Amino acid sequence: MTNWRPDPSQLRRPAYLSLAEQIANAITDGKLSDGVQLPPHRKLADDLHLSVQTVSRAYDELSRRGLISGEIGRGSFVQTRPPEPEPPYLPERLGEVIDLSILKPVCEQIHLEKMRQAFGWLSENLPSSSALSFRPNMVFPRHRVVATEWLARCGLDASPLNISLTNGATSGMTVALMSVAPPGSTIATEAVSHHTLVPLCGYLGLHLEGLAIDEEGMIPEALDEACRTGPIRAIFLQPSVINPMAALMSAERRQALAAVAAKHDIAIIENDILGPMIEDRAPPMAAFAPERTLYVTSFTKITVPGLRIGYLVAPDRYVAAVANRHLVSSWMATPAMAEIATRWVSDGTAMELVNWQRRALVGRHAIAAEMLAGLSYRTHPQSLHIWLPLSGSHTEDGFVSQARLRGVAIAPGKSFHTTDHGWRPAVRISLGSTTEGELRTGLGIVASLAQGNPEELLLAI
Repeated sequence: MTNWRPDPSQLRRPAYLSLAEQIANAITDGKLSDGVQLPPHRKLADDLHLSVQTVSRAYDELSRRGLISGEIGRGSFVQTRPPEPEPPYLPERLGEVIDLSILKPVCEQIHLEKMRQAFGWLSENLPSSSALSFRPNMVFPRHRVVATEWLARCGLDASPLNISLTNGATSGMTVALMSVAPPGSTIATEAVSHHTLVPLCGYLGLHLEGLAIDEEGMIPEALDEACRTGPIRAIFLQPSVINPMAALMSAERRQALAAVAAKHDIAIIENDILGPMIEDRAPPMAAFAPERTLYVTSFTKITVPGLRIGYLVAPDRYVAAVANRHLVSSWMATPAMAEIATRWVSDGTAMELVNWQRRALVGRHAIAAEMLAGLSYRTHPQSLHIWLPLSGSHTEDGFVSQARLRGVAIAPGKSFHTTDHGWRPAVRISLGSTTEGELRTGLGIVASLAQGNPEELLLAI
């Protein structure tokens, strides 16, 4: 136990957030050290003249922030050592929660039927090499040739010799980073970027530098300044809507960034997992700077989540490095998934599902426009999500907690930001993760929270 106690005279509504902030500040200021046991819920509630539920919610909030840990039968303890980063989405879908936190495409029975049909076809047509070979070069030459057809739909002219099949975009990102940047290198990215990029760079021993952005994404002048003042090895970009702010980068901006990358001879890693689903977009960064861009795309967000397969296109100078890093990290992509992807690209199923997804998103965006009328948010007609900046006195943690209390899970913006400079609180809301009815209800709850003042719900006890 500790002698420090919260000051009841400093509590403000909502009381649980005010209490959580007092304890969090005490941890930050060193008044509560690592491993110190906090008072039991009822004891602290009595001391502060609060309900037990209010104290419990404060402790839950601190636990969510990674500042305390609870041990059944022992109590709650301060943890000041950096915890593993939490994903922005719910690891499991619980009870009656409307889950708008995880980014996924709209899925209906057609997607399950397509996968069942694919596995039925596979049971009769699986090549012996896909079942029995350990050698990637025995399995994937045919798939690489077909991959060029899909990449052409993405706006990229690629040789089969430069294509690696990966188990989705995360595998492709990991291999690309390992291929262009040895441990200790610095990777530049946008101030709001992929939620796995921060921990991934940490695991690989890379320093990540977030650069200034505008409505299109990374600002070329910011990249040029970073390259002149520090040893930037590569940049990571998501120029086509999949980025958290759903921004679509113009051809002029892509060309300008490619010019800066060429000037300083740095690599570009491009994450383009929505591929051909985005209509009227500029060519990929890889088309403007093919000699230095490692291009990542996949099928999970635009066809069926279970089709965990993707393509990584690398320039000639990185082909050997990509092959080696992929071998040691994954050995090779799952051959059965590669067979399905290749068949779907060849017979038109993949593009059929992409077009289906576009049509489904029209309805989802119409619901968002209706339920969030009067609120300013960012999105794109083919985006799987919206980005909602928070106004007034709303904090991200408080807003996410209030939404969760009302049965809606959303993703906090802090999971995506790579720098604190110029940060404005926001949340990301998925449009495809649930039914239209649940989406309408969930967005209605979010809208009522955004348009109101932060206040603790009174609990009947």
